[in-house]
Amino acid sequence: MKPYDAFDAIDPFAAAVSAFDCLQGDLAASVTARLAHHEVEELIEERGRELLRLLFQGHLDLRARLEREQPRPADVVVTGADGLVRPYRETGHHRELACVFGTVTVERCAWRQKGLPSVHPADRILSLPAGRHSHGLRRLAVAEAVRGSYDQAKAAIDQRCGKVLGKRQAEHLITSAARDIDGFYRRRIPLPATADTLLVLQFDGKGIVMRPEALRPATLKAHRAARRAMRTRLAPGEKPHRKRMATLACVFDADPAPRRPHDIIAPPDGRSRERTPRPGPKAAAKWLTGSVVHPPEHTISAAFAQAEARDPHHLRTWVVLVDGARHQLDLIQAEADRRRIRVHVLLDIVHVSEYVWTAAHAFHMPGTADAEAWVAGHLITILHGQAARAAQEITAQADRTRLRGAKREAVDACVGYLTGHLNQLGYHTALARGWPIATGAIEGACRHLIGDRLDITGARWGLAGAEAILKLRALNDNGDFAQYWTFHLAREHERLYPTPDQRNYQLTA
Repeated sequence: MKPYDAFDAIDPFAAAVSAFDCLQGDLAASVTARLAHHEVEELIEERGRELLRLLFQGHLDLRARLEREQPRPADVVVTGADGLVRPYRETGHHRELACVFGTVTVERCAWRQKGLPSVHPADRILSLPAGRHSHGLRRLAVAEAVRGSYDQAKAAIDQRCGKVLGKRQAEHLITSAARDIDGFYRRRIPLPATADTLLVLQFDGKGIVMRPEALRPATLKAHRAARRAMRTRLAPGEKPHRKRMATLACVFDADPAPRRPHDIIAPPDGRSRERTPRPGPKAAAKWLTGSVVHPPEHTISAAFAQAEARDPHHLRTWVVLVDGARHQLDLIQAEADRRRIRVHVLLDIVHVSEYVWTAAHAFHMPGTADAEAWVAGHLITILHGQAARAAQEITAQADRTRLRGAKREAVDACVGYLTGHLNQLGYHTALARGWPIATGAIEGACRHLIGDRLDITGARWGLAGAEAILKLRALNDNGDFAQYWTFHLAREHERLYPTPDQRNYQLTA
């Protein structure tokens, strides 16, 4: 094979042209004509990547030569971010740049002054990153790491780009890539909606297995103080104290869809075939966020800020759906009061039904038609806005049957849940006005954002890495990654090159 790595001082693209000629010659050779199609495909992929790298290198060499050979205008003044002048130009400064095609070398001129760090105007023109990895490689690392483990991400990048990125480097790039997400959403204006469109907020929490140093102080204390009964596994009721709770929020628009209780729960004797159940409201313009670093009130505030950006004059109906955690309810009400917004808080009907099902098994055998009919009857009562009556009936039945022990505890838990949240069980109003009554959107987000990536087998997270992956996965799910990446690169440029030269002369061919 004809060598093509030599650099031609006259033509920066000579090596790339030579590489293309060599590849073309090999593809036309008789030996290649006997290869299977997949072998030819692999040959083009491997050699084609090197050809692209040489083209990129040739372009950088051309720009370096133009900068090196262009006479310095007498009135050009080059300053650094400190505002001090660098009057002396020195050629021949190099740095490596790992990109999606491989590793290239960037040559540029340094402007110097004794006692001051050098300034490289070409770095600003090229918008080079602080490290050695290009923005294209960083974007690829994000795309791979948010959908699979870091090992899988590194393997995918190695296969496509060669050995240009290590696992720890990938983790650092992911953390850096997520740093502007909050700022991006603070500046973004959501699409408007009519006053009749519902504004729905949902909140939930899910634990992430963390490394000990990333646990909250109380959890870390419990983790260190734990004395396990068995060496190889946890005993029943034991907790490993390895998780840190992440708070997730979902905001979406929905058109009202009025229903009746029998559209939600079939009556004990079955649903009539004469009328199909009416569907509930459909989520539109869904927006997700979450945090494992910040406390729950931070995520709740971010969700309210997103909702308020959609309805700045508070003209729409705000519906908040939760699972009934008292601390979370207090934070939601406090945020609503702070912003002077009237919210309608509802408990997720699925959580309510789970309590009712547990109570049903205290009276009937699991898996029987009697248990199903018992649950349907009480849930229909609750959906009619009569949760207090349902609680009284369940208590009276427990007293009549003289339940004791675990069965009575299950019944008391259900009754306590209902009576403790009567203000959030106004399902009759919600159904009549077409509001959603289930937290399917946020439950799905917990499974997708956390369960499918942060909760994979064997994963143990640090704070920065878990926060970055969580935010980037939410960003992807919102469909905002492309717009965010443009915003992020602009912010990166501002951080690295905050003060432009007083006069940047252009390099011309």
